[in-house]
Amino acid sequence: MTIREALRSAADRLERAGVPDAAHDAAQMLAHLLDENAVAMRLNADRPLSPEAGEAYEERIARREAREPMQYILGETGFMGFLFHVEPGVLIPRPDTEILCEATLDRLHAASRVLDIGTGSGALAVSLSALCPGCAVTAVDVSDAALAVARGNALRVGADVRFVKSDCFDALEGEKFDVIVSNPPYISSGEMAHLMPEVLMEPESALFGGADGLDFYRRIAREAPCHMRPGGWLLFETGWKQKEAVCALLREHVGEPFALRDYGGNWRVAGARLRV
Repeated sequence: MTIREALRSAADRLERAGVPDAAHDAAQMLAHLLDENAVAMRLNADRPLSPEAGEAYEERIARREAREPMQYILGETGFMGFLFHVEPGVLIPRPDTEILCEATLDRLHAASRVLDIGTGSGALAVSLSALCPGCAVTAVDVSDAALAVARGNALRVGADVRFVKSDCFDALEGEKFDVIVSNPPYISSGEMAHLMPEVLMEPESALFGGADGLDFYRRIAREAPCHMRPGGWLLFETGWKQKEAVCALLREHVGEPFALRDYGGNWRVAGARLRV
């Protein structure tokens, strides 16, 4: 079988399985497997595919056919210009979260103490540490699997991050930070029922935020002031319908809020500076 024939067969299978951008995914998986540029691979697509490569490609196509996320199949995804390892059991970093990372960077200085709550793959914490090298970054998560992946990503990028197993602030008694940032679980009960199959393969604990999606915002906003230095910042990623509710929580517990839209025009970040 040639590369062209393999791509055509794979794209047909993925399309029948309802995979969006089936041809793109088929090409990306084969290019990644062959360690080639996807465009260059297509330009020389009449080459035969070795039996070993064909077998490995079949395994990847079957996983994608079952609607497993591409990032899990490839084992990596990009965030803030870095390449992060991801695997089942860890939330996949999204491009929209880069808005939260950029807003956090705007509020850092070389000696800032930073806390990332619910670090997952470590994308936020590792990126902040790498892009603001003088900062002291702490990242917490309740998942041992997530913390193992995050530690590996810190090594991969060369970032100096302190990882702590903690349910929000539970293991951080007496510690205070200049900036606290979190992309918490914020999917509501109603929204969980309508997620794409790929999203449903990500850990529910990293997605589900309670009946109205606001459970973690309530807890973090209430507890954060005791862990913030004077003039410190609390920043959240939010669901596109949650701006008003999260801003109200910030106004009640922290200070006057601000909000930012993502590149799609949806409200994506809400934050506030601790009132004096």
